[in-house]
Amino acid sequence: MGMNTFTCNYPCTDVHKGMIFPRPDLDPRDIRVVMISECPPADRSDYYYESGSGAFFQTTRTAFRDAGCAIETYEDLTRMGIYLTTAIKCGKRGYLVSAKTIRECALRFLKPELEQFPDIGMILCMGDFAIKAVNSVYKEKHGKSPIPSGSTYKIRKQEYIRNGVRFLPSYTHTGESFNIEKVKRQMIAEDIRTALDYLKAR
Repeated sequence: MGMNTFTCNYPCTDVHKGMIFPRPDLDPRDIRVVMISECPPADRSDYYYESGSGAFFQTTRTAFRDAGCAIETYEDLTRMGIYLTTAIKCGKRGYLVSAKTIRECALRFLKPELEQFPDIGMILCMGDFAIKAVNSVYKEKHGKSPIPSGSTYKIRKQEYIRNGVRFLPSYTHTGESFNIEKVKRQMIAEDIRTALDYLKAR
């Protein structure tokens, strides 16, 4: 799995300009589940598919173990049909990023990234950035956002299916908060189990 890296020319002020996102070395038809977290880390070595010792893999591995699935490499996830990426492709400057930045990045980069996988059946939206980004993509494509507005803990128990894809609003499994907020960590595990059950039923 390689990396796409370049400088974005869109005039965002709330993110750094160094873009990074995966360049898949896989058969796109094998991917059934896409798991989208918020944004790249400050240190590239912590990003998805860079290193098994990086922060993103460590918390991802813990989240899957919480869900009862032991993984040791990114290839374990790929073999199951799971692809990992972020909602926005540049690291954020502060804690928040504007809805305009999220939408612009989603339509310019996340949309074609998702379109390369023809057989997606489930998208896990891990955090508010991911929920907003996916809503932007599918509203642009199909005229309606798949996930309603509202607090994640209130809406996550409902099933949201649009155009043959199920969308799960959840919480981010990357970053320092993952190991701090135990209730959210439990909910993340529940949502991953839902995805694993879907894959087992295929």
